[in-house]
Amino acid sequence: MIKVSNVTKSYGQLKVLKGIDLHVEEEEIICLMGASGAGKSTLLHIMGTLDKPDNGSVEIHGQNVFALSDKDLSVFRNRHIGFVFQFHHLLPEFTAIENICLPALIARKSRKEAMKEAEKLLSIFNLSNRADHKPSELSGGEQQRIAVARALINKPLIVFADEPSGNLDSENALELHKLFVELRTLMHQTFVIVSHNHSFASMADRVLQIKDGLIIHDATQ
Repeated sequence: MIKVSNVTKSYGQLKVLKGIDLHVEEEEIICLMGASGAGKSTLLHIMGTLDKPDNGSVEIHGQNVFALSDKDLSVFRNRHIGFVFQFHHLLPEFTAIENICLPALIARKSRKEAMKEAEKLLSIFNLSNRADHKPSELSGGEQQRIAVARALINKPLIVFADEPSGNLDSENALELHKLFVELRTLMHQTFVIVSHNHSFASMADRVLQIKDGLIIHDATQ
């Protein structure tokens, strides 16, 4: 699914990534762990095409993504990559179902088609009764599940998540982690997730430890 080859990234004199090589298989759940400043989020953002490496390449499903034009890369990102962040970034003026629909509408799917797919996701997440609620009317756990549903609306090849449970209490964090595992089975989804949560790491297929811009340990569970 993903092949990262000799990726480096610096910001000024600070070398954040120093030559990363890794692969991710289809339907695999990968957990990236390491201390703050180790390079986890930078690597995630490069793999997710939100940032570009100084050197090296990233292939997603055989496509060298950074060989694409900026316009084509944006289209590829919208259609094939989902994102979940620590802070859900839901638009406060829109309802839950409208927030979920946004990536599908950007991909120029009809509103009817987008709403139908969003309703399916709300049902899977047991949130059908919250469809017309705005984010301020939802709990933190509900908001984050809506953000996950939004990431899945275009049936992406892969979902990248950066500390998705970092803003949740332990109970909601556990429920979110279980949801990722269920979605892998139910929707054949692939996940790469940055997390400091050791209970989630125990659920992942592989844990990659990153230190000082390098992968120092790759452990299959």
